[in-house]
Amino acid sequence: MKIQQNISLKAFNTFGIDVKAKNYISVQNVEELKQVLSLNEFDEKFILSGGSNMLLTKDVEKLVIHLNIKGKETIAKNEKDVLVKVAAGENWHEFVLWCIENDFGGIENLSLIPGNVGTCPIQNIGAYGVEVKDVITEVEAVAIKNGEIRVFSNEDCNFGYRNSVFKNEFKNQFIITNVTFKLTRNTHQTKISYGAIQQELEKNNKTENPSIKDVSDAVIAIRQSKLPDPKEIGNSGSFFKNPVVSKDVFLKIQEQFPTMPFYEVSESETKIPAGWLIETAEFKGKRFGDAGVHTKQALVLVNYGNASGKEIFELAQKIQKTVFEKFAISLEMEVNIY
Repeated sequence: MKIQQNISLKAFNTFGIDVKAKNYISVQNVEELKQVLSLNEFDEKFILSGGSNMLLTKDVEKLVIHLNIKGKETIAKNEKDVLVKVAAGENWHEFVLWCIENDFGGIENLSLIPGNVGTCPIQNIGAYGVEVKDVITEVEAVAIKNGEIRVFSNEDCNFGYRNSVFKNEFKNQFIITNVTFKLTRNTHQTKISYGAIQQELEKNNKTENPSIKDVSDAVIAIRQSKLPDPKEIGNSGSFFKNPVVSKDVFLKIQEQFPTMPFYEVSESETKIPAGWLIETAEFKGKRFGDAGVHTKQALVLVNYGNASGKEIFELAQKIQKTVFEKFAISLEMEVNIY
């Protein structure tokens, strides 16, 4: 292990923001991580994984610990299910593809989501009617304070919409090192009713008992058609959460915008797509220097090359202000701001 100084983090965050880490180290396993956490000369630590759910607005003075822990292990299986333990540094989409190759079902709807496995429980990633909480059985983490290993059950994680215990009471207290998933074998329950999956399957004549690969291919095609590749245009996927509003608020907005898309959460609450709100507020495709809103998906803020994290953050705040003034809805950022 070697601590490096003044390292650019541009290649380590999907927005491609060029800020520097005063001190940087990459760890390959849990033991190395525990050793680094025990270093007394660095009081504060900054944990970096896939860099997909963050916006860096300044240089990082804390010790940056890059989690590069790899590995996948099948720990139990029967005719119906399989338990797979996956290290935090594994790329999420590559793990999804590996599951499909092995005919393990349950996360095919989560194809092409950027980031690493270790960050997926933190925000309870979700797409097309599936959330990762549906398949997580355990989360293993190391306490930053003393290096102790703790195992969280699914219930311990207190999962919510784009939320978990790791974003609230245990924020900045633990580093996730492994996640265990319970996936299906042989009898997959595919979910194809959400969004445009059904249409994409129809286009490819795959509506009759679609396989998990068929569903994954459909999701990939949909996402590629409207979401920018972070390798080509810096972005962090969805920047804002879809707001959930009361029935009264929903009906008031629907009266003015009768074609507004929505999803009923309960009898008293309705989810409104944040992308629609932003587009209706006329931000879709807008560019402010090298910071902008994507031309095909208003929910995605982008870096066209040399935008600073501060410029993208200021654009996000401008969108929040405008949406609130127009709809009286407060948009919550899904991306972590540093």
